[in-house]
Formats: sequence, structure tokens, C-alpha cells
Amino acid sequence: MPIAQLITAEQLHGHLQNPDLRIFDCRFALDDIGYGQRSFAEGHIDGAQYLDLEGDLSGEITAGVTGRHPLPQPAQLIARLAKLGLDNHSEVVLYDDGPGAYAARAWWLLAWLGKREGVYLLDGGLKAWHDAGFALSHETLPANVGTFSGQADPSLVLSAEQLQARLNTTQMTLLDARALPRFKGEVEPLDPVAGHIPGAQCAVFTDNLGSNGRFLPPAQLHQRFSDLLGQRAAEELVAYCGSGVTACHNLFSLCLAGYPLAPLYAGSWSEWITDPQRPVATGV
Repeated sequence: MPIAQLITAEQLHGHLQNPDLRIFDCRFALDDIGYGQRSFAEGHIDGAQYLDLEGDLSGEITAGVTGRHPLPQPAQLIARLAKLGLDNHSEVVLYDDGPGAYAARAWWLLAWLGKREGVYLLDGGLKAWHDAGFALSHETLPANVGTFSGQADPSLVLSAEQLQARLNTTQMTLLDARALPRFKGEVEPLDPVAGHIPGAQCAVFTDNLGSNGRFLPPAQLHQRFSDLLGQRAAEELVAYCGSGVTACHNLFSLCLAGYPLAPLYAGSWSEWITDPQRPVATGV
């Protein structure tokens, strides 16, 4: 079974009565940290539980050391997911109301913890659910505690030191998921230093989607990443972004296109720049 899978709104609607189904609402807004929880309370897909980017899908920030969304402690996240009803055998659907970056972060974390089968992103997110004419629920029932027992896979994560040691290798493909103006260092709305990690290529995560907000067909995604890889091996690819969130969208899309799951530089740009000795590049 492929590690990256999509489900349509229609398919999900027909699957809601599956007792093994777990739905997680991952809505969030960087400029309004209460937005996701508030929106969830105002209406969500029936049976969904809420996962908060900062409260659940990220760990504690250490000023001057970590990036803006460090990885959560594995044991803490495993306990949270089990409390929300997740079992090892559960089928999981993840969604948000944007281009899917927060849902993809949850997908990557589940993969990191070993849950790599039966995990789907709702293609088109909550907009696709609305477009299909399906209603939202205002009821949130307490979940029966699940038995999920994951284990973090260290091979999926690169530290800043590991990445810096590889910067001069010619085989690595380093993909930056941020928008081009941020990559080039022309603007930086979130972090105190502008630019990108030397040797990186800009691979804007929203380019994984069509004009309808849904993922491009696997063949088109494969061509997109093939062009970025060139003659380099896919096994040498590393993904990053501003804080380790939107890079997960690229990692999901790579897997959707048939590439292997590549490692994430989880600290990403916001961690990289905490050490002034680390090199910074601007332009293209």
C-alpha cells in the first residue's frame, strides 16, 4: 500500500460509519493561533477530532536554539493520538481548510512514528467537502482511548549539523518549500533573517496543487520533482521550509509521485538562522 494516499470528499462521506476510521481536523492559522480550535467548534466533519499545530503537532520552542515548530516529543504525541482514539490498525483521514500543509504535517508525523498504512489526506481539504454539498457537525463526542504505540524513526530527520556536513556534496538535492520571494531573501515576514540555505532549490509547496486546490496527478508530480532532481538520486533528497511544516507537503507529494519518503530537516530555516556561523544565501 502506498504511504501517500488521497481520499475524495465523496469517498470519505461514504466511509463515515467505518468503526476503524479516525478523522483529524488540522486547521490552523499562523497569524491567529486560536483560529483552528475556534473553527473546529463552529463545525467540522462528523466524527473528527482536533489536532493543533502548536499544541499537538509541535514541541516546545527553545529561544535561540530551535525553530518555530520543533518536533513534538514522540511519547507525548503518541499519548495524544491514543487519547483521541487512534489504534495501530486505524484508518486515518487528515484535513485542513487550506492547501493541506497542516494536514501533511500530521501525515509526516504519523509516518515518523511508524503509522504508514491507511493514512489519507482529504484531497482539496474542507473546501472539497463544502463543494460536494456535505454538512458539518457541531458535535464532538469523547473518543474511546486507543492503543496506538508508535516509535520515532530517526532516519527521517536531519539535524542542522548533519545537513551542514552535507552541503558541499554534489549528490544532495535540497528542496525549500517556501514562496520564491522568501527563498530569494526579498521578503521575510516570519523570521529575523532572509534568504535560504546554500545549494537549495525553491520548490514552492503550493505548486503541488492544481487550480482547483487538489493535488496534481502523480505523473505530473513525478515530472515536477524529476526536473528538480536532475541526475541526482532521489534517495539523497532533503526537504525543508520555514519551520518544518510546508516541507511535509513536498514530502507527501514526492511519495504520491512514487518517490521514497525522504528525510526532513525539521528545524528548517527558522532553526538554521539561530547560529550566525551557518551560511546563508540570497537570490536564486
